[in-house]
Amino acid sequence: MAHPASHSAGQSPYPNPYGHQLPYPQPIRQDYDNDSPAVSPYTSTTRLAGNQPYYEQNHYGGHDSASASDAGHGIPSYAPSVNSQASQPFGSPFADPGHDAHPYPAWSPDRQIPISMEEIDDIFLDLTQKFGFQRDSMRNMFDFLMSCLDSRASRMSPNQALLTLHADYIGGQHANYRKWYFAAQLNLDDAVGQSQNPGLQRLRSVRGGLVKTAGSKHLDSALNRWRNAMNNMSQYDRLRQIALYLLCWGEAGNVRFVPECLCFIFKCADDYYRSSECQNTVEPVEEGLYLRTIIKPLYKFMRDQGYEVVDGKFVRREKDHDQIIGYDDINQLFWYPEGLARIVLDNNTRLVDLAPAKRYLSLRRVDWNRVFFKTYYEKRSTAHLLVNFNRVWILHVATYWFYTAYNSPKVYTPSNMQFPTPAMTWTATALGGAVSTLIMIFATIAEFMYIPTTWNNASHLTTRLVFLLVILALTGGPTVYIAWVGSQPSSGNSQIPLIVGIVQFFISVVATIAFGLFPSGRMFGDRVAGKSRKYMASQTFTASYPDLPRPARTASIMLWILVFGCKFSESYFFLTSSFSSPIAVMAQTTVQNCSDKIFGKALCSNQVPFTLAIMYIMDLILFFLDTYLWYIIWVVVFSVGRSFSLGLSIWTPWKDIYTRMPKRIYAKLLATADMEVKYKPKVLVSQIWNAIIISMYREHLLSIDHVQRLLYHQVDGPDGKRVLRAPPFFTNQNITKYKGVFFPSDGEAERRISFFASSLTTALPEPLPVDAMPTFTVLVPHYSEKILLSLREIIREEDQSTRVTLLEYLKQLHPVEWDNFVKDTKILAEESDAMDGSSSMNEKQGSKTDDLPFYCIGFKTSSPEYTLRTRIGPRFALRLFTAIKLSYRVENPDIVSMFGGNTERLERELERMSKRKFKFAISMQRYSKFNKEEQENAEFLLRAYPDLQIAYLDEEAGPKGSDPRLFSVLIDGHSDLDEKTGKRKPKFRIELPGNPILGDGKSDNQNHAIIFYRGEYLQLIDANQDNYLEEWGHKEFKKAPVAIVGTREYIFSENIGVLGDVAAGKEQTFGTMTARALAWIGGKLHYGHPDFLNAIFMTTRGGVSKAQKGLHLNEDIFAGMNAFGRGGRIKHSEYYQCGKGRDLGFGTILNFQTKIGTGMGEQMLSREYYYLGTQLPIDRFLTFYYGHPGFHINNILVIYSIQVFMVTLLYIGTLNKQLAICQVDSQGNVLGGQQATGCYNLVPVFDWLKRCIVSIFMVFFIAFLPLFLQELVERGTGKALLRLGKHFLSLSPIFEVFSTQIYSQAILSNLTFGGARYIATGRGFATTRLSFSILYSRFAGPSIYMGMRNLLLLLYASLAIWMPHLIYFWFSVMSLCIAPFVFNPHQFSFADFIIDYREFLRWMSRGNSRTKASSWYGYCRLSRTMITGYKKKKLGHPSEKLSGDVPRAPWRVVILSEIVWPICIATIFVVAYMFVKSFPTTNGNQNPSALIRIGVIAIGPMAWNATVLLSLFFISLFLGPVFEKWTKFASWFLELWDASHAVLGVVAINSSTMRLIVPGGQGKWYGRGLGNSAMSQPAREFIVKIVEMSLWSSDFLLGHILLIILTVPVFIPFIDKLHSTMLFWLRPSKQIRAPLYSTKQKRQRRWIIVKYSLLYIIVVSGLAALLVLPSVFREHIVLNCGICQSI
Repeated sequence: MAHPASHSAGQSPYPNPYGHQLPYPQPIRQDYDNDSPAVSPYTSTTRLAGNQPYYEQNHYGGHDSASASDAGHGIPSYAPSVNSQASQPFGSPFADPGHDAHPYPAWSPDRQIPISMEEIDDIFLDLTQKFGFQRDSMRNMFDFLMSCLDSRASRMSPNQALLTLHADYIGGQHANYRKWYFAAQLNLDDAVGQSQNPGLQRLRSVRGGLVKTAGSKHLDSALNRWRNAMNNMSQYDRLRQIALYLLCWGEAGNVRFVPECLCFIFKCADDYYRSSECQNTVEPVEEGLYLRTIIKPLYKFMRDQGYEVVDGKFVRREKDHDQIIGYDDINQLFWYPEGLARIVLDNNTRLVDLAPAKRYLSLRRVDWNRVFFKTYYEKRSTAHLLVNFNRVWILHVATYWFYTAYNSPKVYTPSNMQFPTPAMTWTATALGGAVSTLIMIFATIAEFMYIPTTWNNASHLTTRLVFLLVILALTGGPTVYIAWVGSQPSSGNSQIPLIVGIVQFFISVVATIAFGLFPSGRMFGDRVAGKSRKYMASQTFTASYPDLPRPARTASIMLWILVFGCKFSESYFFLTSSFSSPIAVMAQTTVQNCSDKIFGKALCSNQVPFTLAIMYIMDLILFFLDTYLWYIIWVVVFSVGRSFSLGLSIWTPWKDIYTRMPKRIYAKLLATADMEVKYKPKVLVSQIWNAIIISMYREHLLSIDHVQRLLYHQVDGPDGKRVLRAPPFFTNQNITKYKGVFFPSDGEAERRISFFASSLTTALPEPLPVDAMPTFTVLVPHYSEKILLSLREIIREEDQSTRVTLLEYLKQLHPVEWDNFVKDTKILAEESDAMDGSSSMNEKQGSKTDDLPFYCIGFKTSSPEYTLRTRIGPRFALRLFTAIKLSYRVENPDIVSMFGGNTERLERELERMSKRKFKFAISMQRYSKFNKEEQENAEFLLRAYPDLQIAYLDEEAGPKGSDPRLFSVLIDGHSDLDEKTGKRKPKFRIELPGNPILGDGKSDNQNHAIIFYRGEYLQLIDANQDNYLEEWGHKEFKKAPVAIVGTREYIFSENIGVLGDVAAGKEQTFGTMTARALAWIGGKLHYGHPDFLNAIFMTTRGGVSKAQKGLHLNEDIFAGMNAFGRGGRIKHSEYYQCGKGRDLGFGTILNFQTKIGTGMGEQMLSREYYYLGTQLPIDRFLTFYYGHPGFHINNILVIYSIQVFMVTLLYIGTLNKQLAICQVDSQGNVLGGQQATGCYNLVPVFDWLKRCIVSIFMVFFIAFLPLFLQELVERGTGKALLRLGKHFLSLSPIFEVFSTQIYSQAILSNLTFGGARYIATGRGFATTRLSFSILYSRFAGPSIYMGMRNLLLLLYASLAIWMPHLIYFWFSVMSLCIAPFVFNPHQFSFADFIIDYREFLRWMSRGNSRTKASSWYGYCRLSRTMITGYKKKKLGHPSEKLSGDVPRAPWRVVILSEIVWPICIATIFVVAYMFVKSFPTTNGNQNPSALIRIGVIAIGPMAWNATVLLSLFFISLFLGPVFEKWTKFASWFLELWDASHAVLGVVAINSSTMRLIVPGGQGKWYGRGLGNSAMSQPAREFIVKIVEMSLWSSDFLLGHILLIILTVPVFIPFIDKLHSTMLFWLRPSKQIRAPLYSTKQKRQRRWIIVKYSLLYIIVVSGLAALLVLPSVFREHIVLNCGICQSI
């Protein structure tokens, strides 16, 4: 029912969106009183709310019954749609031409609207003329606002619709503008006036002159005044404010990423609009003035931070994030009064010193370069992990200290005693408190690095540091005293040390609990709940975390009590208690009879303590890993329990699910409460069910036979009337036995129908009728993805390495759908033949020959009705349009009868409703630059789906010498064609301040198109996603302020073999199982692209994604963190699912993981992680940590555990090899009679090693638990065991180990060097075979080198200390080396293997005389760019080259990571080697110094390299022209006969880098612009070349070692078929055929195979001889070399 317009806003029968007026003014925050001056209330009720000295209810309270975002939702009365009205000349540009319906039916004159469309149009026109907005932007925003009003007015009164919309944008409890207004303390500015503003006056030295009156300081009274002003405001003023805000937002371009800056612009504009100066202006200002004077200067500042112009091209500056003033830095300036005071004009006047009405016109005079500064330094450092996650380190490291110190008494027992005194035990254990305090101190010092100390947030850090030093003295000082007393012989039996130790212990425990549980951001200056006004902005924008309902909060706390309860118990007994015996043994062991020539006994005496230290580190890493193991177990338990409570498990009775489906469809999907039930429920349900089944049939998921058994049929009843017969599917009780009868067994149809049935058992929100549902938009970003596939592309091989056409590939993956497709097409063809009368000509009914075209390509002729079925269209949009039309038709049977069988008019009415409620927009960034084929494909889409909207960037040249002008343009299928250009005329064409693509692309692409969305909700999907007709009805935004509703994802590429299934499994567990538990306990962030967004909430807070280049690589999760910190709830719905394609091949999956890993590295640098890590309460912090960064940090620790364990094995191996080990009995006691032998009891140490291996094994294999349980719950025991078994048989554990290393390396590399960028992972075929050299170059750096190093260590350990447990480590370490090749299709095909070898040799040797992309030299240079940077300016490359955007690493980072750290690692191994060589030889002689031997062996080859290189350098310098011809011969000659150093000498001459010294290889190195570098450059290159020679040799050797390992499987019979079965899960008979070659190609391949097989055998034999011959003839080789023997 419509409500009369006479209701004023304050008297509305609806809940007041601005909050209830409190009966008594109660001070909410007394501390705010000190800043608030006396004010006189304004009398005007139409004055801008944002400029009133009035407050609304405090946003920290929860007293409102309704809120901005949900006002009107769930209100029981709905306005019926109006079917026809006279069309308005200023209606929607999307209304059908010539159609008589009102463009915005719910805002039509008969609805008693508070303000007419004509008046709204006048408001927009007036604002445009006053401010100089663009006309197209005005038209766009007019339609935008009218769509919003129409959407809301369809389910509430028009008055209420306008009121709630104003509340959401400007004045409501959850409006961002209102929050900003109070946070920046602008209420004080407006109340007192600019000259005496104490909020901004803080920075001045002027004192006095302030009039203060009692009562004026109460925030609640100010809130009451705000609310009164809002409620008394006229509807005209409300609408004008919304219109002005939208017009400012609509042209803001990249300034939309800084929402509080936009709020400031809006406030200045509104102050100006209400001034007499503006009102007296008669002449309209010129169009585009707002863009040119307000937005463009801000945009230029943003652009110039990251880019500079070089030779007319934009080139990325070599700056890292900490040197770039990014969007967040710009935005935070507007949070604080101190920030606003920094805005100065060109005459040095502060903007805030001007009257509010004069500020807008002065904005154009601001020099923004003088205003902004960094508010948070995103420096590359692992110290971010210490600052953000200090509570995790404290809970683990301090507890580990408490546990281990108590169990290590022998370590701190004085030499003259057998056991430590009780005081010593207490104080040693109590040092855990000092450890936690030290972690806090280091975290605080690191925090100083990231926050400008002059800024608001840093004031509490000094206080905290001083306090922590006092705590350190309390927790660590007594130990010094007790140690001193214990060393005094006269201490006697004094009890004072014991008392001191006990007190110290309890202080330590309290300190550790306090530091471990309380956020550091709330210590000594509470940024989260402190009452000081200076923290208000920080609280508003970074810590407004939404409260959890009591059951969810209880679950959250219980989860972490269970996790840490189990963890601390298990870790104590399994890790620490069992570690006490090895510690006791090692602490008492002293190595005898060993001495080094240089270091004497120093090595021997320290070897055991050093080994023990490494064992402590190993145990600590396992202590961390245990926690993640328990987190996985318990979060899975909680998620499974949650799925049972929601009714989502397979264990609920299936017959019950299916037989109740019709009732549930009627009750849960149809808005039956509001329908006039003239029709039987069965009739309504049958329409929906039949539409779902037919849609599946059209997708070829069901055959015609299945369809007949699943549809409702009309049959003759007993009384002769036609009745509906339900399908036996709903009536058959034994449904589970006859699944194959109703749908293909284990097919996609079964999965979808089963999920639909189970989702109906969950609690669904009450459905709204279609004409009352909110309007929403689906937005898809598009860059260069394929739009349509032609028949030629479908039946042609993409390239030689894929071995398969797309059609063959899809036939193998989806055999059921293919068979149905063929059958349906044959029926279509037969019907067509019958109509043509041509069927009589061919009587061969059973001819298979005639069927061949169908089974090969699906059809026989190229008629459009066949070929178009194979094209890929935007099914997502079509299904949503169809779903809305279907629901509307079922809910409104009267409409069908009203049109009396006129299907055309009925269809038009259904179309009108679906277009009104749903928009589908694609942001085709490159549309204007499409080639002819892309243009035709896009045009085809527009003709097929006229309501599809395309937003794109258009560019036109600016005046000479100026930047080109860019425009956001919108077209759809109804747009007219321009006869001149052949392109469609735009609906809107809105100029932008400049090129909007300043970041990684995707978020910028979304941002430029966001102004074209319509309605209240947004769904952002990717081009690899799908939707299902049976999934509709998202009405989850009930309580405010829900920002995001996440949904389930089904990975429809899961049946593409082991890797596709692994990728799908990870998405399933992360996107569904983990998300279910995390959303419940308040820890879910936005990670998916089926998620629905509250459009107004998100767009007023910076948009749907963040966009700073590199930093916001994972743009969607930043949107989630931003929403969460600003008070938005993030939910997860189980009843809606979205299909998604996931990466299929090894390379694409690892590209995706690299992108995620580097993106996580960037997240760890971000301020969002800093805020969440230092402000969240402990249970929510742990949920956030383990749900997001904890997974990646766990991967790092898993890889570290392997590396540290290898070093531990190495050191224990040296002890086992050199020392005599005692024999023990079954109880572990040393057997008698061994004292004289001088044996060492290290057996407990060996037992500890075995336990370590078991722990690491468990941590790895717990990764399979979530997928197993997910499958168990949703598909049953058999399917779960089958899927897990297939994974293990397909060697997926090898992939898991390798992918863990890729994740780990990506994060650490990013934290050290940077380089995060968007990787177009692609969705390539899993059948694509990559050559050995490509795989080697891609994965050598991230994994193979580390694997080979560990393989050497493991080889030594196995020889020195063999135990069966090491087999698991051989498996793990080998995985790091060979995984890329194991999962490479046809890797073990003999012919391809040998051709790979040929390509590897060519790859190793090419790229010297001229640059080649695929060469060892190119690979080497690319791997060096992280250190050297990319010389973009010299090379003149524009910044589109993504690799060119990697900034040079700082020299400190390079020195630390490339010099200091490798030296430390080398020292560890050298010490182990020197220890082994410190023992006398068998004849009792002392060994020569091991250090000299290592030096000679390591440096000798490099010295030889240097000598050869130096001589060749002088040859090239002076004899370049003479030897020009010789060098080409020499490179070939030496390449064959000298496999390493000599070849590299010639490589050095011809390398392109060397050409900087010797351009053209002719010695002409003068006059080349080297300047002062003429002498230093050759020296630099000399060093680089020596390094490159060593690297080349190692790569040559490593490549051959890998090839030798991979040769073994090549000789297994039928290995290629077995390998393909393992990878693709296809039976040998179904496997993809071998490629076809011409006779010439076959001959060439045969010759290559013969030649290179022979060469391979020779090289391998030579390498084997180097190892075998010395060992065979070692007795005969006598070295009469004095120098040699001395080293």
